Amino acid sequence: MSEEDDLDLNELDDEELVQQMHDDLYDGLKEEIEEAVNILLGRDWAPYRVLTEGLVEGMRIVGIDFRDGILFVPEVLLAANAMKAGMFILRPLLIATGAPRVGKMVIGTVKGDIHDIGKNLVGMMLEGAGFEVIDLGINNPVENYLAAIEEHQPDILGMSALLTTTMPYMKVVIDTLKEKGMRDDYIVLVGGAPLNEEFATAIGADAYCRDAAVAVETAKEFMARKHNQLSANA
Repeated sequence: MSEEDDLDLNELDDEELVQQMHDDLYDGLKEEIEEAVNILLGRDWAPYRVLTEGLVEGMRIVGIDFRDGILFVPEVLLAANAMKAGMFILRPLLIATGAPRVGKMVIGTVKGDIHDIGKNLVGMMLEGAGFEVIDLGINNPVENYLAAIEEHQPDILGMSALLTTTMPYMKVVIDTLKEKGMRDDYIVLVGGAPLNEEFATAIGADAYCRDAAVAVETAKEFMARKHNQLSANA
């Protein structure tokens, strides 16, 4: 694209600008996303509206194409990175306005495992879907998960493993939650290349997530169920 052809985002009306944001997220254009977020805020859009209509909707489209094999991990990481740049501007404003969150998730790779691309992708996609995500990084012993649960009181605990040798550690974490009488307080999602649904069921997790797109869908479903239960009990 030559300089002459450069699109002036300021000249687009709100609807066109939001469409352009979806395209720019899809293409992983970080600076364009930052600019668009600032333009919409300058037009008196509420931060939550910019988040939902611009970033979350854009990442939903990315998620669908990732699930359907049209986009691959490198492209999705670029899109998620662009989304993070937009979130960086919006996060303090969202906190200040007390905007609703879909839910809160603590996520980390288990002890002995240092793989984090899949986990990072899940975290980014969940942030893109309106979740608050606390990422513990790699090589987490059970103590790290317990400390994070106590500090952040999440709705969901996510664990990742890429090695068959570290997979069983997920059961150690779940069994510890059971021993402490805390297991039923949290939704536990697990993922990673060597896992499958049978394994997730066997260790007592709530669900196995094949990839980041599935993780987002699953997390949203569980949160919807949780909200329904809460309203039923109210």
